Amino acid sequence: MIRHTVVFTLKHVADSAEEADFLRQAKVLATIPGVEKFEQLRQVSPKNDFAFGFSMEFADEAAYSGYNEHPAHVAFVRDRWVPEVERFLEIDYEPLSG
Repeated sequence: MIRHTVVFTLKHVADSAEEADFLRQAKVLATIPGVEKFEQLRQVSPKNDFAFGFSMEFADEAAYSGYNEHPAHVAFVRDRWVPEVERFLEIDYEPLSG
């Protein structure tokens, strides 16, 4: 299993229509085959200044690769993520064995 996570801050004003539209359109990622447990999260810790997070799981590397190469993911990154995200940190995890 791979857990794919990203925390990010948008270029949009907080609570704006543009911010809401970005988050609404990002739900397309949950429809990509192989995506499990998709979540959109609001960051609440004072320990960093990122605003949001996405988290999802994949059964294996093949499912994760399929997601990365899927046309809906490629289009979202190109058309929404790159122009609208100010900064981000991506972390992918695999469970520790034993």
